[in-house]
Amino acid sequence: MQQLIDGDLASNNGGWQWSASTGTDPQPYFRIFNPYSQSEKADPSGDYIRTFVPELRNVSGLEVHNPSAKLADKVGYPRPLVDHREARDRALRRYKNPGSK
Repeated sequence: MQQLIDGDLASNNGGWQWSASTGTDPQPYFRIFNPYSQSEKADPSGDYIRTFVPELRNVSGLEVHNPSAKLADKVGYPRPLVDHREARDRALRRYKNPGSK
């Protein structure tokens, strides 16, 4: 907060709670963000990624947002730990049926 020019506790804290759906009104429950599609929306050209992720600096096209396992291994980029599609499906299933797996 000390480093932000426009730092405001209520605004910043509330904004993160809203985007993470963890605040006092976490609806809609089905709003589960996928980091790959968010990356494509926020950085369609991939310039930000190429600037700050050295392993992906020379990757062209949309694969910069979600490198294949083969490409990740080739450039030394870690493979995903989470299958976001499966995690989203599991979360929705649990929201709809609490106690289910």
